[in-house]
Order: sequence, then structure tokens, then C-alpha cells
Amino acid sequence: MRLSLIFIFCFVITKSLISQEDSKDIIQFSGVVVTIDEYGEMIPLPYTTVAIQGTSRGTYAEIDGFFSVVAEVGDTMVFSRIGYQTVKHAVVDTFDSNFYSWYQIMSKDNVLLPEAVIYPWPSREHYKIEFLAMDVSNELRQRAKENLAKEILAQMQNSVPADGGEAYSLTVKNQIEEFKYSGQYKPQNIFNIASWAQFVKAWKRGDFKRKKTKE
Repeated sequence: MRLSLIFIFCFVITKSLISQEDSKDIIQFSGVVVTIDEYGEMIPLPYTTVAIQGTSRGTYAEIDGFFSVVAEVGDTMVFSRIGYQTVKHAVVDTFDSNFYSWYQIMSKDNVLLPEAVIYPWPSREHYKIEFLAMDVSNELRQRAKENLAKEILAQMQNSVPADGGEAYSLTVKNQIEEFKYSGQYKPQNIFNIASWAQFVKAWKRGDFKRKKTKE
């Protein structure tokens, strides 16, 4: 019975020592990722990937640049983000505790992409063949001239809806106009000579005529 108790006691002590030895290899690797802005000040760099090289483990920096990941002694931490130089940092075995803080500075990287020329045909030879075989008859010239007529372009200008940028600019312009006269009465254009001149020109152009509807 006494030998059994001694054996169990030795086993527990050995297991505890092994666990403590293994726990020393685990590091809570935390820190902040920053970069230098155009004014030379440090700012957080969010969404930076913090990966452990050679494994599928890792994390990413939050909106304030903070990150935290569990690593092991001997791992290599890889900091990467599009537009910035990739940085590697080794987790050494000289830490006195299981928690380690790191302050990573990322530098911008200038990426020079190769020139890309896009053609509607697979190659220059196909382009030459199709271009030489193109039918540029008088009928096509006449059709192009009709499509580029001032009346057609003016009609397209009035019928084609505005895109997102134009709609945004118009909305902002209207808001600025409303804020300009906030808390007071807007001026009445009935006494504005320039507004009367624009009205007369629009009336002569026929802008107020009822448009005929197609049956």
C-alpha cells in the first residue's frame, strides 16, 4: 500500500513538472500594429494579418490596431497587409513570462505593376486582320454622323438618367442651398431680372410646350 502511494505521488509530481515545462513554450503574443501617416504621426493600422509562418494559425489587427494570438517559442510571426512591406518577427525563448507585448510599425510599399495592354482581340495579328476587313462604308459614316448630331446628343442628355456621382453632387448642392437660407426667407426670383431672362429664353425654345405622347 505504501509503495502504491509513493508511486502515485511520484507520478503526479512528474506530470506537474512536465505540464509546467510545456506551458513555458506557450506565449500569449499581443500588441499593436501602427504606421506613419502623411504628417509623420503614428496611427493604428487595422486589418493587418498576423500569421504564424508554416501554420494555419493567426489573427488580424482590429480597428485600433490591437491583436492577440497564442504562439509557441520558436514560431515566426508574419505581419502583412496590402500596400505595406511584410515584416517577420521570431518568438525567442528568452521570455520570462507567458505574456509578451509587441509594437509593430508597418512601412508603405510601392508596388510597380507591369504594363497591361488590353485588346478586344486575342492578339495583334487578329486585330490587324479584323481592322483591315472592317466595313467602313458610306452607310456607316452616315449613321455615325446622325448619332453624333447635336439634336440627338441633346435628347440623350435629357433622357439618360444621372449616375451616382451626378446624383450625389446635385443632392449636396441642394443641401448647401437650403443651409444658406436656414432660418430666413428665400429670395423671391419674381423680382430677379436674370431669372426673367432665363424664363424668356426657355419659353422661346419651347421648353414649356406639351410633349406629344406616342400612341
